[in-house]
Amino acid sequence: MIPTLWFGGREYSPAWLKEEIDRTLAGLHALGCNEGSTVAAMLRNGPEYVAVVLACRQAGLYLASVNWHFKAMEAQHVLVDSGARALFVHEDLLAQVSEGIPADVQVIAVPSPSHASGSTTHPAVNWTGFGAGLAPMPARSGMTHGAIAYTSGTTGKPKGVRRIAAPEDRRAGMERDLQQVTDIVYGTGTDVVAYLSAPIYHSAAMTYLAHACKLGATLVLEPRFDAEHALALIARHRVTHAYLVPTMYQRLLALAPAERARHDLSSLRQVASTGSPCPPALKQSMIDWFGPLITEAYGSSEAGYTTFIDSHAWLTHRGSAGRPLPHARVCILDEQGQALPARETGLIYVRQHAAPDFTYINRPEARTAIERDGLITLGDMGYLDEEGFLYICDRKSDMVISGGVNIYPAEIESVLQTMPGVADCAVFGIPDAEFGEGLAAAVQPRPGHHIEAGQVQSFLRERIANYKVPRVVEFHAALPREDTGKIFKRLLREPHWQATARAI
Repeated sequence: MIPTLWFGGREYSPAWLKEEIDRTLAGLHALGCNEGSTVAAMLRNGPEYVAVVLACRQAGLYLASVNWHFKAMEAQHVLVDSGARALFVHEDLLAQVSEGIPADVQVIAVPSPSHASGSTTHPAVNWTGFGAGLAPMPARSGMTHGAIAYTSGTTGKPKGVRRIAAPEDRRAGMERDLQQVTDIVYGTGTDVVAYLSAPIYHSAAMTYLAHACKLGATLVLEPRFDAEHALALIARHRVTHAYLVPTMYQRLLALAPAERARHDLSSLRQVASTGSPCPPALKQSMIDWFGPLITEAYGSSEAGYTTFIDSHAWLTHRGSAGRPLPHARVCILDEQGQALPARETGLIYVRQHAAPDFTYINRPEARTAIERDGLITLGDMGYLDEEGFLYICDRKSDMVISGGVNIYPAEIESVLQTMPGVADCAVFGIPDAEFGEGLAAAVQPRPGHHIEAGQVQSFLRERIANYKVPRVVEFHAALPREDTGKIFKRLLREPHWQATARAI
C-alpha cells in the first residue's frame, strides 16, 4: 500500500507517490534494471527517498542505502561491493562522493531545496525528468528483496547483508510470519499515524518506513529530530505510533517541564525503540512521562528482530531486552557451543525463522564464521533469566552504538593509521550522556613526532563521516598489548567506564 505522507508541513498524497514510484521504475527499467538488480540511494529523509524505497520493493530490487555523511572512499565501497547499477543522490551531496562513483553507475541527482549544490562535473540525470514517458518496470514475481544493510565488525570494511529469497513454496507463509513479527515490534492498526525522524538509511528506520507503508498509514516524516517540534507534530497530527531511540529520549527529557506539558500526547499508542540499548533510568523516565507505551526490540540487520518487551513486562524485568518473538529462537552458549543455565553470561545466539536467510556480499567466510547449529551470533554477551527474559551485558566485539548508529572502530583505525606521525592507534567506545556511547582514540605517535588532538580529528574529518571522528583523543608512549600482539582495548576502555553502572 502507499501511505499519505506529511513532510515539511506539506501533504503528499498516495496518488503523487504512485506517480513518482511509476516514473522511478520506468527510468530504472530503461537502465536495464530488473527484479534482483541493485540500486543505491544517498539521500536525506524526504518524499523522494520514500518513492525510491517503495519503487524498489514493488519491483523486487535490492536497495543499498548510503549514509549521506559518507565521503568518496566510503561511498565507493558500498557502490562497488553491492554491484549497484544506479545511485540516487541529493545534488548538494554529489560533490563529496563524486570521485568514488564507478563509471558504470548511473547517477540520478535529486534536488536539494534547502541546501546549496556542491561544485561537481559528474554526469547525472535530473530526478524530475528521470523515467518520464517511459514504459514501467514489471511488478516483482517473488518476495520483496528489500534493503542491503552495510554492517561491519573487525575488518575495517563494512559488509553488505543481502537477504536470500525463500523457496517459492515457503514465501507466502514466511511473509505472513514476518508481518506478525513487525506488527508486534512496530505496532499495527487500520488508523495508524506514524512519526519517523530517524534517518531512513539506517536499517531499523527503513524497516519502520516499509511497515508503515504496508499498513497504508499516514506517515509524518521529518528530515531530522527536533525534540520540541516532534512533540508539536505528535499533537497536531494525532500521531498513534512513533519510532524513537534513546538519544531522542534524552533530548525530549531535556525540555523544560512547561514545554513538555503543553503538548497533547494522548493519541500515542506505541513508541518503538530498536537498535541501541536503553539505560534503565532513561526508559523509566520516559514511561513515567508517556505512560506504558514504550517498547523495545533486540535484533540486527542479519538476524532481524528476535526479542521484544513492552513497558508492563519491563517494569517487572528492568533492563531486559525481552522474551523471544514468534518464530524466534534465543540461546546462550559458552565458547565451546554448550548451552548455559539461567543467569549465566555467555554469547547470545539467535535465529528468526520468519526472516529469509542472508549472506554477506562477497564474504561467505564471514557468514560461516558467525553460525553455530543454525543460529548466529554478532558477539553480544548476555544471559536469560528463569522466565526466558534476555539481558544484554556487553559486546564481545568492538562495535560502538552511538545514538542508535553502529560505528565500527576498525574502519576508523584503518584510516588513522595512514596519518603521518602515527605509529599505532586504537578506537573504542566511551560513555556519552546524550548518545549512550561516544568515540575515543588512543594514539601512539612515532618517535620524534608531536601530534595534537585537533590534528587527528581534522585528518579524519577530511576522510570519513564527521560522526565517526572521536571526540576524545589520547596519546600513549606505547599502547597496551596482549602477548599475541593484539591491542588490549579493555585496558583503554575501563578508566572511562568506571564511574558508570554499565559497560555498554
